[in-house]
Amino acid sequence: GNEASVLVGDFLYSRAFQMMVDVHSMRVMEILADTTNVIAEGEVLQLMNCHDADIDEQGYLQVIRYKTAKLFEAAAQLGAIIGGGEAAVEQGLAVYGLHLGTAFQLIDDVLDYSGAEVETGKHLGDDLAEGKPTLPLIFVLRNGNAEQVACVRRAIENGGREDFPLVLAAIRATGALEYARQKARAEAQLAASALDALPSSQYKDSLLELCLFAAARNY
Repeated sequence: GNEASVLVGDFLYSRAFQMMVDVHSMRVMEILADTTNVIAEGEVLQLMNCHDADIDEQGYLQVIRYKTAKLFEAAAQLGAIIGGGEAAVEQGLAVYGLHLGTAFQLIDDVLDYSGAEVETGKHLGDDLAEGKPTLPLIFVLRNGNAEQVACVRRAIENGGREDFPLVLAAIRATGALEYARQKARAEAQLAASALDALPSSQYKDSLLELCLFAAARNY
C-alpha cells in the first residue's frame, strides 16, 4: 500500500546517504543532497499544478525533469564520479540520465491512457482522477476542437473519472498519445547521443538498450 511504499522510500533514501558517506566524497554528497531537494521540489510543483488546465508543455516538462529525470541524471553521473571517469564521461552520463528519465516519464504518462492494468500495476485514468495535466491532455487542449477542449478542461479541473471515456476518445482522435511517444523517442535519441562521450563496451551497449526500452515500453 501507499503507507508501506512511503516507508520503504524513506528507508532507501536514508540508506543511500549512509552509503554515500562511506565514499568520503563531498562532491558525491552535494549531488545527492541537491537531487533529493530537486525531486521534492518537483513533487510540490506537480501538486500545485493539479486541476490547473492552463499548464503548458514547458511547465509540464519542468515538473517531470525535476521529479523523475533528475534522479536518473544523478544516478548516471554518480556512477561516473565513483568509477573515476573523466570529466567528459561524467558530463555525458549526466546528460544521458536527464534525457532517459524524461523519456521514461513521458511513456509513463502515455500508459495512463493506453497501458494494460495487469502489466503497469496502475488503473487507467489514475492521473486524470487526480487532476494531473499530463502531456496527452495538454496536447488535446492545444489541438482539439471546442468540444474536446471543453471536456478535457472540465476533467482536469474537477478530477475524478466521470469524463474518462470522453477524454480518452479525445486523446485518441487528436493523436495525443503518438505525439507524446514521439517526444519520448526524441528524448531517448538525445540520451543515446550523449553516450558518444563513452568508449565502446558492453556496458555502453546496455545503456543504449535502455534508451530503446524507455521509449518503447508498454509497462
